[in-house]
Amino acid sequence: MNYKGIVFLFLLALNVIVLPAFACTNLIVSKGASQDGSVMITYAADSHIRYGAAVFLPAADHQPGDVCEVYHYENGKFMGAIPQVAHTYSVVHFMNEFQVAVGESTFGGMGALYGQKDAILDYGSLMRIGLQRAKTARELIKVMTELVAEYGYASGGESFSISDSEEAWIMEMIGKGKFGKGGVWVARRIPNDCVSGHANQARITTFPFQKANNWDDFQQTVYHSSDVISFAKEHGFYKGEDKDFSFADVYNPMTFGGARYCDARVWSFFRKINEDIRNNQNITDFAMGKLEFDDAFSDGSANPNGYPSNRLPLWVKPDSAISLQQVMNAMRDHYEGTPMDMTKGVGAGPFESPYRWRPMEFEVDGQKYLNERAIGTQQTGYSFVAQSRNWLPAPVGGIIWFGVDDTDGSVYTPFYCGIKEVPESYREGNGSMISWSETSAFWTFNQLTNFTYTRYNTIHPEVKEYQQELETRFVEEVQLVDLLAEKRFDENPDSARDYLTQYSVYTANKLVKDWKDFYHYLFMKYMDGNVKEAENRRLKDNGNGKNIPPRPNHPGYGEEWERMMIQGTGNLLKVPVEKK
Repeated sequence: MNYKGIVFLFLLALNVIVLPAFACTNLIVSKGASQDGSVMITYAADSHIRYGAAVFLPAADHQPGDVCEVYHYENGKFMGAIPQVAHTYSVVHFMNEFQVAVGESTFGGMGALYGQKDAILDYGSLMRIGLQRAKTARELIKVMTELVAEYGYASGGESFSISDSEEAWIMEMIGKGKFGKGGVWVARRIPNDCVSGHANQARITTFPFQKANNWDDFQQTVYHSSDVISFAKEHGFYKGEDKDFSFADVYNPMTFGGARYCDARVWSFFRKINEDIRNNQNITDFAMGKLEFDDAFSDGSANPNGYPSNRLPLWVKPDSAISLQQVMNAMRDHYEGTPMDMTKGVGAGPFESPYRWRPMEFEVDGQKYLNERAIGTQQTGYSFVAQSRNWLPAPVGGIIWFGVDDTDGSVYTPFYCGIKEVPESYREGNGSMISWSETSAFWTFNQLTNFTYTRYNTIHPEVKEYQQELETRFVEEVQLVDLLAEKRFDENPDSARDYLTQYSVYTANKLVKDWKDFYHYLFMKYMDGNVKEAENRRLKDNGNGKNIPPRPNHPGYGEEWERMMIQGTGNLLKVPVEKK
């Protein structure tokens, strides 16, 4: 480690870092990087208290003097009210009727910049209000940043994925704390043939400083607050040259946890689709929390401020175009095939479970240890893949593929962005984290997923098979629905929206019913550690017509785990050999 690297860590220690309250993962796929030319962003809302439900906000006209009441996205607290605009657009969770979508992940950042007095807008309300007022991704960036400047920012540091049918962006923002109103921020467009991602660690490092934000110039690929650098200098957060300023390294300095718990999730996606990342040991070391502080970065550029030099690039070009199903499955990652593979080791138990109950860190004999944090995790409230397609009318082209609970056990069902209501089984208010509903998608999927955790390597393969079967069917159905809806849209846009609503609602509600039946089947098949015989997801009887199954199989724990079970037990568990 060079001298400047030591100084960097020392300065880092002087700043209190706000840990993210909710840990989320976003993946970003540009139009030129996808197989079908769609733009895709993902969002996993990971929280132990986040209930998985979808919000619908209808389009509406408003009168002069009307206000928009703002409630905190996480805790529901009333934050205040801001003037309403003349017309607001319809929003299906975090995608609006113009195919504009947004997701986020909290990076927290410097404690000195958290807690802005009298601020009205937290990150979640900012996203929703922005979607109600923006027709493009660029316009959403403009709206969100102008709202924050005027009404204050009531959250910690956030990374945002922002997309429409043409472009994908990453924007990072942190408040000014006691030093002023609003926030400092920077946004970068993802190159048209690349993918990106963020997961609770700021990702934008150096960037070309712009003299002005020209929102009508589609050649401009960077926007930022005018004081993004000067603010840091004024308050002693940065002392270097402007050209070497790194947003991430100044406002959310990299740590072991930032690499291992956060950026490693993005690395796991990158390595699947990019050979250079897969074969780069320095980047692998970074993902495992081993920071380097060389005098130059991997691209050969100088590192005068002593920042971590082996960190993950902001974006990469995939080796081949990426499909929708690949993106869905990337959200189910547990570091399989890497040194951090969560299906391996004693922590996975006898049934190779890729889950570790919290806390993420624990101490044994004075030494701290960790539980890995992967994209696929038990505490996901909901997740989605937002897909925007420029060859279709906007209400038809936008689909938010929505799922609840752990991504590994969820099924992404299509909600078209032009629908007029969300399905009852996914609707906000149908159950909660502290109230049960038999018709709730969240509780239906949680029942099956939590049962699967008990014997993961036995039960999950069957869950995955049905999951992939259903999602494949939905993708095929959507192709036909697109054609019919587009034809209707040309004749009568309102009729097309009715049709899309009927399809989205029917498909989602039927999925919940089918998944509940699937849970009942799996519970009967695998109860008590047994495995009953089945065919086509129906349990067999013994041939006598009395609903009595054949004798079940008893798979046990497996030889590897059985060897561990007998270690140190001496003769306690030995079965004596009987003399003949």
